[in-house]
Amino acid sequence: MPAYDFVTVNVFTDQRFRGNPLAVIPDAAGLTDTQMQAIAAEFNLSETTFVLPPDDPRHHARVRIFTRTAEMPFAGHPNVGTGFVLATMAGDPPEHYSFEQIAGLVRVHILRDTTGAISGARVAAPRSLSIDIGIPVEVIAACAGLAGSDIATLCHTPLVASVGTSFVIAEVASVEALSRAAPDLAAFRAAAERFPHLAGHFALHLYAWIPGDERRIRARMFAPLGGTFEDPATGSANAALAALLTSIAPGDNLDLQYAIEQGVEMGRPSLIIASAVKTGEGPVSASVAGSCVPVMRGTLQV
Repeated sequence: MPAYDFVTVNVFTDQRFRGNPLAVIPDAAGLTDTQMQAIAAEFNLSETTFVLPPDDPRHHARVRIFTRTAEMPFAGHPNVGTGFVLATMAGDPPEHYSFEQIAGLVRVHILRDTTGAISGARVAAPRSLSIDIGIPVEVIAACAGLAGSDIATLCHTPLVASVGTSFVIAEVASVEALSRAAPDLAAFRAAAERFPHLAGHFALHLYAWIPGDERRIRARMFAPLGGTFEDPATGSANAALAALLTSIAPGDNLDLQYAIEQGVEMGRPSLIIASAVKTGEGPVSASVAGSCVPVMRGTLQV
């Protein structure tokens, strides 16, 4: 019976049993698509990654990302965690990894603490910001179990944005209102029927500005149709959020950084450092960074 080693890490935290858990299969050669999906469902985490030889030998690996129910084109915390795992296993790792993924080539920069120990990673989103359709306020409010007045629209109306994976992004009027949000599965199903091209990807990322801090944000992400009732830390959504906020900020040449808290209401607080760059000549690019903590390692049988 084939056996595969695995490692789990908590991502976007420097404390064990916080942040977003991730399972990594460092050598997944020989596994079929069906087996990968079954393994991801067995781990029952937001995502599980499978590391394979690259199609192009100039790159370090092909990394496939699976949720409990489907494969993802790109995601933030799986790339941060996978880069951390491979670097800690390497002994003398490169400063950067390049991962082939469905959304494109993902560049992962390994981070170290003041002692030189590997502490986490920074991930550049594979695509620049793209904005799709707007979503009515009443749809957002119903999905989040909030009143329409809880959804803020002064800076931007709710919309679909992506830097590799699409999310419905909406601002909430206050941190207090954000803490009251609770996903309504029936409303999510109705929204997926109303917007069929988002049916399998109606993931709602809500955020609110933390008073007294110009660049600090509290966020929550709900994707019950994909098997994730709530996610403790969503790197790809927060990269898209950083890109969106930077795109609408005054000025043509900006390099802005946001400290984004997520998972607080779940008892798994996470801290994501999201950055975005805007120039007058080109598209908006984004990255996310955070710390990682190893938790478990073992062997699974297939």
